[in-house]
Amino acid sequence: MAKILLLLVILMLGAAVLAPVIMAFEPAPMPGDFALEWANRKFAVPVVWSLCASGGLALLYSFLRR
Repeated sequence: MAKILLLLVILMLGAAVLAPVIMAFEPAPMPGDFALEWANRKFAVPVVWSLCASGGLALLYSFLRR
């Protein structure tokens, strides 16, 4: 149970770190992404893209570690 919780924490932290990087590429929005409009500017927060990138990097790390 502790390993699963640790993996979820790593995924969330990775998603938080990767969100600005992914926003720089301006990918097409996916279902689950947040769209914010503030002061006549639109911001898209790529939640799903960040989680996918974080999960992919976590899997890559686990395969390379073995």
